[in-house]
Amino acid sequence: MQGKYLFEYAVIRLVPRVEREEFLNIGVILFCSAQKFLDMNFMLNEERIRSFSSDTDLIEIYNNLQAYKCICAGSKDGGAIGQLIIAERFRWLTATRSTVLQSSKVHPGFCRDAAETLERLYNQLVI
Repeated sequence: MQGKYLFEYAVIRLVPRVEREEFLNIGVILFCSAQKFLDMNFMLNEERIRSFSSDTDLIEIYNNLQAYKCICAGSKDGGAIGQLIIAERFRWLTATRSTVLQSSKVHPGFCRDAAETLERLYNQLVI
């Protein structure tokens, strides 16, 4: 498997009413240690979200997802979590939560290019 790198990913889910356990896939986060890669893609399809839950605060959700992006980047705007090492940031972002934003279980795979793999998974699982 020369030239292939282990990666881990999780699907980011919007769970507007946690007690109902219903969700929409809205993003993917991918970590590849060998390539020092941690990033995510997300999309908030307002029409789809409103048909699922009319009272979801899309601005708050967007702001939280932007905070996730800052944490992925290791930016100071990511706060204390954004300053952790890359693997710890990924583990924090994908930890089990009972909130409006949740992630799936973490899944492994092998890739040549983490950014391309993120885009492919995003297109398969979100769009």
